Amino acid sequence: MVEVILKMPGQPDSPLSIPPGQYQVGSSEAVAIQLPFVGVSKLHCVLQAQESTLSIADLGSSNGTYLNGQRVGREFVNVPADSDIEIGSVHIHVGGAARTETKTFQTTSAPPQTQPASGPADSEMQYRSRILAVSGIPMSARPLVQEIKKQAHSELLVRLNMKRLALSSVSENDLEEKARTTIHEILNELSIPLPEGVTQEKIENELCHEAIGLGPLEDLIARDDITEIMVNGPDNVYVEHQGVLYKTDTAFADDHQVLAAIERIVSPLGRRIDESSPMVDARLKDGSRVNAIIPPLSLVGPSITIRKFAKTPLTVENLISYGSITAEIAHFLDVCVKIRKNILISGGTGSGKTTLLNILSGYLPAKERIITIEDAAELQLRQEHLVRLESRPANIEGKGEVTIRDLVRNSLRMRPDRIVIGECRGGEALDMLQAMNTGHDGSLTTIHANSPRDALARLETLVLMAGFDLPLRAIREQIASAISIIVQINREKDGSRKVVCVSEITKMEGDVITMQDLFTFKQDGWSDDGRLLGHFEPTGAVPTFIEDIRRANLDLDISIFTPPKQPGMRGGV
Repeated sequence: MVEVILKMPGQPDSPLSIPPGQYQVGSSEAVAIQLPFVGVSKLHCVLQAQESTLSIADLGSSNGTYLNGQRVGREFVNVPADSDIEIGSVHIHVGGAARTETKTFQTTSAPPQTQPASGPADSEMQYRSRILAVSGIPMSARPLVQEIKKQAHSELLVRLNMKRLALSSVSENDLEEKARTTIHEILNELSIPLPEGVTQEKIENELCHEAIGLGPLEDLIARDDITEIMVNGPDNVYVEHQGVLYKTDTAFADDHQVLAAIERIVSPLGRRIDESSPMVDARLKDGSRVNAIIPPLSLVGPSITIRKFAKTPLTVENLISYGSITAEIAHFLDVCVKIRKNILISGGTGSGKTTLLNILSGYLPAKERIITIEDAAELQLRQEHLVRLESRPANIEGKGEVTIRDLVRNSLRMRPDRIVIGECRGGEALDMLQAMNTGHDGSLTTIHANSPRDALARLETLVLMAGFDLPLRAIREQIASAISIIVQINREKDGSRKVVCVSEITKMEGDVITMQDLFTFKQDGWSDDGRLLGHFEPTGAVPTFIEDIRRANLDLDISIFTPPKQPGMRGGV
């Protein structure tokens, strides 16, 4: 490790041990070593530590990086022992005397460790240093690579009119071949030397993705182990990998390139994004959910959030193997779907509500007519007799909007056996409850809430959003009559998703909706590698509709509702 001393304005000297690795330094929260002080650029410089030596390179900072009074360029230079580095108003002394309370800078390589550090400060440092290698281009070489790409991209626009070719009868394969050939010729003509560790092939691939695809998003979308993609402006691209957030080593060239990627996503869907309409919801070809927001609403530049869907949809067997649910609970929910009980799936953002809804929808009998209603079509049902409906935003004149509520009303005239609503988030909750209470039972939907009881309160609020001054008791009677089962799914701190509670709505007592928990998840602690430990356990309560299950002649062992008699007996994984 390399021993350094941080000398920051208004603060005591801070000894630090830097293990081998590369660390970006700047005032941005996204860098490995954040120095929010005067004169420090967002991306100021990069440190490269080896076992006992340190080198430094500037990243195009406005005030420059100085080593012993000499300005440092973009190329790495070695830092001799007993040297001083000047970064704005911050000074770093390298190779100082040993201190007794030296902090160790936490770092991880991809894929990083998920176990949190012991203290808040160390944990924050560890989080900022998590870099997931995607592009294979070192962070220190990224500024020079972006400069090469800018020059090549400008020349590509002159030589090849991509828009005209895209609108013509040229196939995608021919378009990609023309682009790659032209890009190869342009890069061969440029006189800028490639930085160390970067091949021309890598730059050609990135340029091709930018010319005819979604730029850096292409590599991220292609990886099955990445579940979410978050673009916070052109320089900060984050992903969720195995339930944990990481910064990637990839980046867009500028804001215009991010906007171009957004346009390529929304244009085929007939949607738009501009200053008059700076937010948009869309989807990719594979059904992945996309949200984009641009300046002036976004202060960090154009922002994109993509919730990826697996190429092969998750099955209930996958959830059981992940420890998200037990076979007994899954079988019980299967029976509930078959006897036409209305089920509400509750959870927070990213907890897996849509995934669970997709799995439960798979239990719907193929002989029934199913209608799905969504903001952006995400469900991947395999039944043959299926009608998929999708809402539509208003056009540039503010006309033509079709809401979820409009589609729910229309679906009632389409002879549905089952109605599956992707998410209740507005006045459509009233129409959904009325449908459930007028013969359209066996419906499924999701709602944002932190517990089953909170889900009921939120459902009441959504009904009031329909614009009718209904008495609260009347709303609760509608809910108690319509909803039978609430499944609560949570995203835990270790990134795992778990069904933490399955509750049944029983009846009304006065003005209160009564409910009973059938299954719950009990936490036992944490493993050495930072994973949540626990088990699923029946509460002992038996569903009030157990006779309906028997009349339907469905196989359900009532013993699954019996709690363990001894503390050592477990009701699940």
